[in-house]
Amino acid sequence: MATKPEQAIDAALDALDPDALVSSLHALVSTPSVTGEEGRVMRLAAVQAAHAGLRGADTVSYDLKALRADPDHPGEETDRTELINVRARLDGATPDAPVLALCAHLDVTGPGTVPWRHGSAWSGTVEHGCVHGRGSVDMKAGFSAALSALKAIREAGVPARCAVELLAVSSQQDGGLGAFAALREDAGYAACVIPEPTEFDVVCAQAGAVTFTGVVHGEAAHAARRRSGASAIDRYLPVHQALQRLEAQVNTDVDDPLMAALDLPYPVSVGRIEGGDWASSVPDRLQFEGRAPVRIGQTREQARALVERAVAAVGDGHVDIRWTGGQFAAASTPADGPLVSLVGQAATVATGQRVDAIAATEGTDMRHFVAWGIPTVMCGTPGAERAHAVDEHVVVDDVLTLTETLIRVVHAFGE
Repeated sequence: MATKPEQAIDAALDALDPDALVSSLHALVSTPSVTGEEGRVMRLAAVQAAHAGLRGADTVSYDLKALRADPDHPGEETDRTELINVRARLDGATPDAPVLALCAHLDVTGPGTVPWRHGSAWSGTVEHGCVHGRGSVDMKAGFSAALSALKAIREAGVPARCAVELLAVSSQQDGGLGAFAALREDAGYAACVIPEPTEFDVVCAQAGAVTFTGVVHGEAAHAARRRSGASAIDRYLPVHQALQRLEAQVNTDVDDPLMAALDLPYPVSVGRIEGGDWASSVPDRLQFEGRAPVRIGQTREQARALVERAVAAVGDGHVDIRWTGGQFAAASTPADGPLVSLVGQAATVATGQRVDAIAATEGTDMRHFVAWGIPTVMCGTPGAERAHAVDEHVVVDDVLTLTETLIRVVHAFGE
């Protein structure tokens, strides 16, 4: 005979509406929401949550000036004039039920310059069992799955022992200001699950990353008499080599076993270089921008200090480093803890495959929740390799499997 949680799960799965899920995801993907311009998609998400019958579904606006003055401000890389999130709640069986957060970001990267197969990054085309468009896999599918899971649980009429707060947040791509703001307002969560694309593995450790801008100063001269000047480009070359040596250093003796299992746990990368202004002049300035890792157990300040020392050792006083853009702390939730086990079991049943506890190299909103002492994991669809790429898409069956996983998580939490 089925146990009560199994009966509740079966009832929710019977109530799940795949067509409505796809329609919701299509509408979200069809609404452009590049980081810094998330207002339209947030208002749409609030309407979707209200139609799903969730309590208090609405947008929340935040005071940017106050957030930027906070000493723990996580950094920003995009101009914005507003910051909007969405909150909505599914009540639990009792008023004092523990609250589980399901948090999904709805901001996305730009469409790029290469043509998309369906004509636009915002087409939301549904074809051959996939939804196509920017943000489909990263991570509007995660929000649609979470919303559909809560709607199915509500319509099945069997409340879970936990309450669930659905959070749609802005600004994840450039530092996580949306999640940061939401938690300053309310951090009363017993745990959090973030449905980022993970191939259904349970991510319980994430590296951090700090973004830097460096300026190399040279001495201008005519190119025909270049030895009378000092090229900023030439002075940059040993800096680049020093950063490569730093990468080797921080990837030696990696303590965290999940991070150690990765091919390159802590990458150091320079992503942009600009130098000189005339072919016949010795350049007197070069600017470079990149990111350095924050190891598990390391603070952002310690990570910055390593970069500053590496650059200073070869820069001969000609290089200035500033810390710009997103500043992602590292974070972890114990791999042998109850949340990892619960989510792993739910994903195993839903997928019928082995699910592992793993680590991720990228910075995410996970670290904001962990900073408040909230156990947090990530679990979502396959397809991370298509995120930020041309012709991004997500497989509908994978989104439905994620929805089932989240239904199982909600009904298991607090049991």
